[in-house]
Amino acid sequence: MFKKLFLTALVAVALSPSSAAAQDADIVAVAQSAGSFETLLAAATAADLVTVLQSEGPFTVFAPTDEAFAAIPEADLQALLANKEALQQVLLYHVVPGKVAAADVVNLSEAETAAGQSVSIEVMNGSVKVDEANVVATDIQASNGIIHVIDRVILPEM
Repeated sequence: MFKKLFLTALVAVALSPSSAAAQDADIVAVAQSAGSFETLLAAATAADLVTVLQSEGPFTVFAPTDEAFAAIPEADLQALLANKEALQQVLLYHVVPGKVAAADVVNLSEAETAAGQSVSIEVMNGSVKVDEANVVATDIQASNGIIHVIDRVILPEM
């Protein structure tokens, strides 16, 4: 429990805008400045989705940390990174069109993703799960949407 609370606090501090300029940063810039989403950003680059995440939006991104990607066996991760179409589907499964704040997420049981499939949302004892991932930080603002940090990579039906 302490590790989860520490990680939540660390991610929230890393992603907190420190100036008005930071609040003007798009989702990609906010993720880059955090330093804990290198794998996600590399995957978005490989999938040609960076410009989408820099566009007007708004988007809600359930962003897995580098630790979440590290939990995927290396061979599986490399195979996914090498398959652009599958990678796009996985990444778009983490994106919900529109800006859905934490206060709204807790009132949902599912959300339609940019991949065309729905993620399940479960609220239990003050914690939120998206599919099987725990939401560890919420409402990180970007100029074109909002980021909620999750502790694992969620996968669509393929």
